[in-house]
Amino acid sequence: MRNLRFLLMISIVALFFIGCSSSDEPEEEETKDTSDEPVTLEVAFNAQPPTMDPLMTTAVVTRDITRHIYESLVTMNENYEVEPMLAESYDVSEDGKTLTFKLREGIKFHNGEEMTVEDVVASLDRWRNTAGLGKTHFSDAEISAEGDDTVVIELEERMFTALHVLADPGQAAVITPKEIVDAATEEGMDEFIGTGPFKFEDWVSDQYISVSKFADYQPVDEPASGLAGKKEAKVDEIKFHFVTDASTRVAGIKSGEYDIANAISFDDAEMLETDDEIVNHIDHNGFNAVVFNKKQGFFTDKLARQAVNAALDQEAILQAAFNNENFYELEHGLMIKDQVDWYSEAGADQYNQKDLDKAKQLLDEAGYDGEELTIVSTRDYQDHYDAAVVVHSQLEDLGLNVNLDLSDWATVLEKREDENAYDIFITGFPTEPIPSSYVFLDSRSQWPGWTESEELDQYLDAIQASESQEEAQENFSLLQETFYDYMPIIKFGNKTTVTSTRTNIDQMGFLHGVIFWNVEKN
Repeated sequence: MRNLRFLLMISIVALFFIGCSSSDEPEEEETKDTSDEPVTLEVAFNAQPPTMDPLMTTAVVTRDITRHIYESLVTMNENYEVEPMLAESYDVSEDGKTLTFKLREGIKFHNGEEMTVEDVVASLDRWRNTAGLGKTHFSDAEISAEGDDTVVIELEERMFTALHVLADPGQAAVITPKEIVDAATEEGMDEFIGTGPFKFEDWVSDQYISVSKFADYQPVDEPASGLAGKKEAKVDEIKFHFVTDASTRVAGIKSGEYDIANAISFDDAEMLETDDEIVNHIDHNGFNAVVFNKKQGFFTDKLARQAVNAALDQEAILQAAFNNENFYELEHGLMIKDQVDWYSEAGADQYNQKDLDKAKQLLDEAGYDGEELTIVSTRDYQDHYDAAVVVHSQLEDLGLNVNLDLSDWATVLEKREDENAYDIFITGFPTEPIPSSYVFLDSRSQWPGWTESEELDQYLDAIQASESQEEAQENFSLLQETFYDYMPIIKFGNKTTVTSTRTNIDQMGFLHGVIFWNVEKN
């Protein structure tokens, strides 16, 4: 009996100490090893691309996403200079008519196949017959293979800007497998296979596009610069979320739901400056403009276009769109001042006139009879919308009967192809490296708005035939003077764009849009 009591007491004491241990000293939590977990870059994009085939559209959202998937023979560094990408080297003949590209060895497509000269020739042939940029400049070119590692482009005439056109990121001359090219229809490619640091994975309509790290990517062994140099996929996946509402993008970047958010409104940018967890990146981003329908309706008459140009108060438009003079610049030139090889003062006297009397006189000469005119725009790009509202108001002050038709961006892209759907649409243009890249200048591009000017075409041809940069710049000055007479578009002024990142995001680049290769997520 005594032994039984002793054992009972020992058990009670043991239970007491066990209870104290569990309540006073919490169990040590296991540390989860996350070093091998996939890293996803969550990006909030303000629009959904109409296609993932960059030859089928000039939409910047297509350009900005697909540049991570596709590559071209040559590209541009941060100074808008041409550098090799899929080409190891290139040569231009003395007469400027023959371009020779030696291809890099061992380049693989995302399907595992090695890039060949046949792939390059097929891709370039499709580009010159499909993309507006290719059709405008290379439609008569002969493209052929020379041996197993060389591609030759024969031009009918000297093209001063040929390499720049091939390097242009707008409708990039991307290289894809020949079988993908051969299977492409009038609607574009069905498979999205390139050579870039990321490969296409998935597109969930109205939700996201995802791309993943391409393990067999072969980077250029040169310092990264703009779209040129070394590219590295430092995250495992990029997910481009389509977040058309500006306030939702801001809320997502603040909460950490998104690592990066583009097209931040300038009001929101000032607010985000106070958040220690967010960094704003402000980059020059071309210009916004009125684009006239010159194929059908009232604005087929250049006097009508000149009337609108005489009436508009560009500073009021820019202030409404960008809120703060730090985010815009009153500037007439199609080429920016940093582009010293091209910049011209020609046409400056026709910019930002704010002359209603002159505008009304031109309107009378054009024979305006009160017909309703339609401006097409979108809320997907807040700066487009804000500008459209002010343009609408100023044109009403001029005496025009104007309707503002708002749609999502994808619908705007559809409507602008229909000559009966609008009289004006509002859009943006990136800073182009050469004048001929502006699609609204060339009648042969047949870009929406449908420019038809033999004089503009002649000056574009004169630039291409130039034998020196000085000669090319002189021809560009004459072209810009003609631009302000013909008025295919009305430039508001230079603009910036704000992209916000969380502070753990490093090495994001920008040239003609955001660049996510080399981005680190710490």
